[in-house]
Amino acid sequence: MTEHHIAIVDDHPLFRNALRHTLSDAFVNLKLSEAGSLDELVALLTEHAVDLILLDLNMPGVAGFSGLVTLRSLYPDTPVVVVSANEAPSAIRRCLNLGASGYIPKTVSVDKIRTAIAEVLGGEIWVPSDIDFTVEDDPEIATLANRIATLTPQQMRVLTLLGEGLLNKQIAYNLGVSEATVKAHVSAVLQKLGVESRTQAVIAVQRIEDEIGEYRKNVSGEAV
Repeated sequence: MTEHHIAIVDDHPLFRNALRHTLSDAFVNLKLSEAGSLDELVALLTEHAVDLILLDLNMPGVAGFSGLVTLRSLYPDTPVVVVSANEAPSAIRRCLNLGASGYIPKTVSVDKIRTAIAEVLGGEIWVPSDIDFTVEDDPEIATLANRIATLTPQQMRVLTLLGEGLLNKQIAYNLGVSEATVKAHVSAVLQKLGVESRTQAVIAVQRIEDEIGEYRKNVSGEAV
């Protein structure tokens, strides 16, 4: 029987452990790897190929849907399933539009998680059956998300560091490139996002993050 290798990417060790037990108890010939950040995952994938990535939507250093966008750009042949506390239909639809092979809310049952993973490994797309996808999306947010999806992984890293308030010199140091290269990336980012300044670019990404945060705030009754 074919062995499947799944990478679990979440910054909460307890959730990674719970997901590991959920899967290991249900599948045979299954290899599981864990990463607490996108950088850890990329390092893992340079050493090992995986059959499926289970990705948390929100982690430190990841702006909005940028983690998914980066993975789909770097590893287009590896399916990615988003596992998130966010159950907003707009977020689920956006992830699918950005290339996700499925979307598993963290509130679903263990059996549904196992079913979802089995279906995706079998080449299917899985989303919760009770999600109302007829809810209209914010057209401006949708346009921003589609524009962000056109960024290369390096451009996405530059945009994320811009959001952290870093200067070009600091970004160049972090990425190990020249300031001229950073300036070129910034210019490309501005052009692709259809904005005129780095501040506007950061605000554009923040709007998408705010949409996610607002949904979670409404559900939990408190800011996250």
